[in-house]
Amino acid sequence: MRPLPVGDPGDPDVRSATRYLLWLAARTWPSLLAAMGFATLWLVSQALIPATVGRAIDAGLSARDRDGLLRWGAVLFGLGLVTGVSGVLRHRMAAFNYLSAIYRTVQLTVQQANRIGATLPKRLSTGEVVSIGTSDINHIGGALDITARGTGSLVAVVTVAVILLTTSVPLGLVVVVGVPVMMLIAGALIKPLQRRQQVYRDQEGKLTTRAGDLVAGLRVLRGVGGEATFAGRYRAESQDLRSAGVRVARIESLLAASEILLPGMFLVLVTWLGARFALRGEITAGELVALYGYAAFLVSPLRQLTEAIDRLTRGHVAARRVVRMFTLVPEFTSPAAPVTAPRGPLVDAESGLTVQPGRLTAIAAREPGDAAAIADRLGRFADGRVTLSGVPLADLDLADLRRRILLADNDARLFAGPLRAELDPAGKGDRPVADALDAASAVDVVDALPDGLDALVAERGREFSGGQQQRLRLARALVADPETLVLVEPTSAVDAHTEARIAARLGAARAGRTTVVCTTSPLVLDQADEVNFVADGRVVAAGTHRDLLRRRPDYAAAVTREEDQ
Repeated sequence: MRPLPVGDPGDPDVRSATRYLLWLAARTWPSLLAAMGFATLWLVSQALIPATVGRAIDAGLSARDRDGLLRWGAVLFGLGLVTGVSGVLRHRMAAFNYLSAIYRTVQLTVQQANRIGATLPKRLSTGEVVSIGTSDINHIGGALDITARGTGSLVAVVTVAVILLTTSVPLGLVVVVGVPVMMLIAGALIKPLQRRQQVYRDQEGKLTTRAGDLVAGLRVLRGVGGEATFAGRYRAESQDLRSAGVRVARIESLLAASEILLPGMFLVLVTWLGARFALRGEITAGELVALYGYAAFLVSPLRQLTEAIDRLTRGHVAARRVVRMFTLVPEFTSPAAPVTAPRGPLVDAESGLTVQPGRLTAIAAREPGDAAAIADRLGRFADGRVTLSGVPLADLDLADLRRRILLADNDARLFAGPLRAELDPAGKGDRPVADALDAASAVDVVDALPDGLDALVAERGREFSGGQQQRLRLARALVADPETLVLVEPTSAVDAHTEARIAARLGAARAGRTTVVCTTSPLVLDQADEVNFVADGRVVAAGTHRDLLRRRPDYAAAVTREEDQ
């Protein structure tokens, strides 16, 4: 078996949930067929044991044939040996198929999340993504796992039916007719189960998202007195989810009961008929014992067939959610024939902004949202008529554009792992990292850590304060050293002294490269080569910070408001 996960998960078939499951099965067809083969051998060898015991009884008791008894005893020993070996191999192959489906789905999910980028949170809630990465992958893996036992169980039931038909036609017909009837009864529960599971999954995803929002905004909610309101809303939605879970559990309990009741009733019927045939002398004593053995044995494959229906249904529901994520397309893609653009002015026609190369340009907006919208257009995270050296950004290769123009805002996150790798994922070396930390006034943050740059960062960098996180994110952006760096409010969470140090060092750290800073901080604006004042989404004035303070009272009001706050 190959090691997991595989290097390349492949290109999935996302036309439907069924096609995706079949695609997963096709990716592991050697082990899948092997698992089916071993499961069939495992269950068929068990199915042959009652017949062997019956033959041994007839040979030893009825015919007094010692050689026949030994011969059938040896056959029984061989069947036990085959059952044990094939059972172990079946389990190993089934576990491989289960893990292969899980790992492949996780790999594809991560690839899709990276591919669609900022589109993902706009189209799918956080809770839905979490549900895919936790419960759904297990159900998809379970669907591939059960195929082996389901196939083996079906073959075993057919084998028993053939043996019983050769022994007694009525008994064989009971099996031939009874098994499909039981499957139809169990199948009648599948549709409502599938529907209720889908509703439950959707509600679970929404509630997980709301829980994440509550935790992330708890401090703000307490500040405005909204904690009780949102907690009450969460409590109500939690109860709705509980009710949906109870509705799912009702169908699941009926399905679980049918796994016991229907095979049990079948066992009673076959045993009763067999006993009557034995009393009439239509079957031998050994055949009667074998019949009891078959009746007991059939409980297991019949239950596994019912379980197969249940797991395949769960897997189909889960695959439907995964396929929905896989069919999302990014808002922005590379053109069919991308062109190149030399370094030059970056122009946003919608706002009238022109960013000259190699300069530190500031955008001060009367409404902060206007500056953020311009930044999104400059980084091509929003539609706009933006050109680089006269070439529309839409005509450039998107991957190359992302390397050349980096947008760093306060929605960026710190990831878990070593701090050195967090700040320098490209491995540029300690010198660039040290220079960036100095420019971002974050040296003290690293020095306070016991292991310095080798310290492990927790998820989202929660061990750091808001200001420390902001400085580390700025350092990370400076280490990347793109041709154009667009910063959105890079000093909003730091104190005035730290902000002054950052403002004084930023220009030198970015000397010779293009830098755009969206801010209303006078300390940062005073260091800019040019400040563009934006009102109602348009650049209404441009110049140095001090010049605009003299000429534009509305500009002075906007930036001094920052000082007052």
